[in-house]
Amino acid sequence: MTRDVLVCGAGIAGATLGFWFARNGFRPTVVERSAGRRSSGNPVDVRDEAMEVVDEMGVLPRLRELATHARRLRLLDARGRQVATVRMSGSKPTSIEVPRADLASVLHEAARDEVEFLFGDTIAALHQDAGGVEVTFEQAASRRFDLVIGADGVHSAVRRLVFGAEEKFVRHAGLYVGTVSLGEPSDYPEDVVMLNAPGRLVAVHPVRGNAGVAFIFREAETRQDKEIVAAAYHGLGWRVPEFIARFEAAEDVFFDSVSVVDPLRWANGRVALVGDAASCVSLLGDGSSLAIVGARTLAAALAENSDHAAAFACYETGHRARVKAKQRGVQAAAAMLVPKTKSALRIRNIAARLVPG
Repeated sequence: MTRDVLVCGAGIAGATLGFWFARNGFRPTVVERSAGRRSSGNPVDVRDEAMEVVDEMGVLPRLRELATHARRLRLLDARGRQVATVRMSGSKPTSIEVPRADLASVLHEAARDEVEFLFGDTIAALHQDAGGVEVTFEQAASRRFDLVIGADGVHSAVRRLVFGAEEKFVRHAGLYVGTVSLGEPSDYPEDVVMLNAPGRLVAVHPVRGNAGVAFIFREAETRQDKEIVAAAYHGLGWRVPEFIARFEAAEDVFFDSVSVVDPLRWANGRVALVGDAASCVSLLGDGSSLAIVGARTLAAALAENSDHAAAFACYETGHRARVKAKQRGVQAAAAMLVPKTKSALRIRNIAARLVPG
C-alpha cells in the first residue's frame, strides 16, 4: 500500500529522500521554509558511497559538469604573503567537489517530477497517534501523513517539536563558518587560497569563474549574529577588509556555528530524522555525502520493511556507524584548518612545505 510521507527540508538530504521515496512506491511531499533554493554555501565533496547513490539517481554526469577544478592549496600568512603551496588530490573516481547550491539544485531537479514540493512553508505542529501524524503547516491546510521525516538541518523544527529543545542535542564545536560569493573570479583560478592567523582562516575558492569566500574562526561562545565575523578578523591584511565588507553587505550569505548534532535516538514513533537534523558533521564537506547516503539508507529500510519502527531501527543502526567515524575527526580537521596558536600555525605551515606543491 502506498504510504504518504512528509519530508521537512528540501536541501541535500530532503531532495535525495524524496527521490528515493518516490522510486520505492511512496507518495512523498517535501516542505521547505524558504521560498526557493539557497544559492550560498561552500563547495562540498560527494564521496565514496554517496557517489554510488548519485550515480543510481542518474545525476552523476550533471554533477561532473558542475564540478569545481581546484588543483592546489595556496597558504598565506596574516599579511597575505605566500608560505606554501600544496597539491590537492585532484579528481578521483570516488570523489567529486560541487558547489553546495548546485548539488541541492541537481538533486531537486531529479526528484521534482515525482515529488510534491511545498516552498515557502514549514511545519508548525505535529500530533501523532497509532495510525499516522496530523501535521499543521504555517501556510497550507493541515494534512495527515503516515510518516514524517525531519531533514531540516542543524536547527531542525521537527526535532524540536518531537524530540525536545535544541540545546539537548546540538554541541558547539568552538568554530563558526561564514560564506559569501565574491562576485568575481579568483586571482588564482586553480588554487584554493587560504590565509591564516591564530584561530582564524579566510579561504577563497575559485569555484567556476565566480569565487566564493569562507571565514572559519574560533569562538567559544554560541552566538548567531553574523556581526561577530568583522570583529574576529579585525586587523588582518591582504584583501580581508574587502571580503568582510562584502560579507556584511550581501543578503545571501551563510553563517552558523560548526556543530556536532547527536540525539540519543533518531526516531520517535512515526517521526524520524535524517541528514544534519540527526547527525551534523559540518566541517570538510562530509556532511553532504552522509546526508545523501543516510537518505538512501532510510528510504531503503522503509521500502524493505512495512513496520516503520523496525525500519527506523535498521536505518539508525547502519548509518550511525558511518556518522560516528566522521564526527571523531572534526577536532583534528579544525586543528589543521584553523590552528589555535602561533606555534601550532608555524608547525602546520612547516608540514605543508614538505608536501609537493
